[in-house]
Amino acid sequence: MKILRVIWSMDPKEGGPCQGIRNSVPELAKLGVYNEVVSLDLPDSKFIAGESFTIHAVGPRSGPWSYNAKLKPWLLENLQRFDAVIVHGLWQYHSYATMKALSQLKKQNPAISIPKLYVMPHGMLDPWFQKAKGRKLKAIRNWVFWKLVEGKVVNHADGVLFTCNAELKLARETFRPYHPLREINVSYGIKSPPSFSDSMRHSFLSACPDVKEFPYFLFLSRINYKKGVDILIQAYSIVLQECMARNKTLPKLVIAGPGIDSGYGLPLHKLVSENTLLSQHIFFPGMLSGAVKWGAFYGCEAFILPSHQENFGIAVVEALACSKPVLISNQVNIWTEIEEANAGIIEEDTLNGIVNMLKKWMELSEAGKEKMGRSAKNVFNTQFAIEPAALQFLKGIQQ
Repeated sequence: MKILRVIWSMDPKEGGPCQGIRNSVPELAKLGVYNEVVSLDLPDSKFIAGESFTIHAVGPRSGPWSYNAKLKPWLLENLQRFDAVIVHGLWQYHSYATMKALSQLKKQNPAISIPKLYVMPHGMLDPWFQKAKGRKLKAIRNWVFWKLVEGKVVNHADGVLFTCNAELKLARETFRPYHPLREINVSYGIKSPPSFSDSMRHSFLSACPDVKEFPYFLFLSRINYKKGVDILIQAYSIVLQECMARNKTLPKLVIAGPGIDSGYGLPLHKLVSENTLLSQHIFFPGMLSGAVKWGAFYGCEAFILPSHQENFGIAVVEALACSKPVLISNQVNIWTEIEEANAGIIEEDTLNGIVNMLKKWMELSEAGKEKMGRSAKNVFNTQFAIEPAALQFLKGIQQ
């Protein structure tokens, strides 16, 4: 089977969709499935070099819609080489171009065989995006796009692919008309991380030397309003002062990821840097990858992600794979699986919720934390490993 993935960008800074492709393609190759990717990145982008699969970068893209005049001609020339095409993500030109190219091919020659079209929204149909504070204009834009473009893409595709059952159900609440031909929970997973080594720890400590040998919580994701970083810092400050008053030691907080130089990230960095107490406990090492990232995971006491909306949470699963308990909000779509496995602490995505989360962790005994870590590894092996996820993915698109 040959699959074409169409995505706006393979830049790791763009978040989970491109990482999901990088996780699944090598495992699908073991099952005899051939994949290529076409993206709107610049051909000389550094993050494309060295990949084990073919990426056709036809960028650059321009404007808020990520328009690219080269994409549709490329699709018209190449689509017939594939059995299926998967559009990753919505609200960008690549979904429209794929639909139009397939339609044009069919009109030109009704007898030809064209690939099946699947759409993988990666949480972009979640109702949070239409209701969240500060997104009123974007919500109106999305409704317009839905009526003009995306509704047709979703409802006319051969199937819509979801990473978990919670995402599938939430997608039904957001837009009308919504009547996809098939809704398919194809699951999601990651490959097992490399085994821990001292070089990983040294690499991380070089990137974040202020942590030294102190215990720490790890936040590793985009520094963005959706991720709840602002309430995380507020909650941490509250619990830190309470711990100091009781002569207890709260682990440091490492906030790693791109976006610290954004309009959202800069005020948070300033808030911490100008506060003597917080600046000694909260650190921003930037985006971490490779051995540095795995050193951060293996060295942390627990992973924390208080997101207001999280389709799946690859970083959450990476933490589980490293036997680390996860402290997450109940807006991370895989929270029920984690709670049932006792692999973490789940709370509301509010200031009080995150305060309670940190306090619950501090009340756990060392034996309780170790047990939760073992449960984290177990739930990764049974529900989020790449091998069963790849099989479920293939089964979903072959039905």
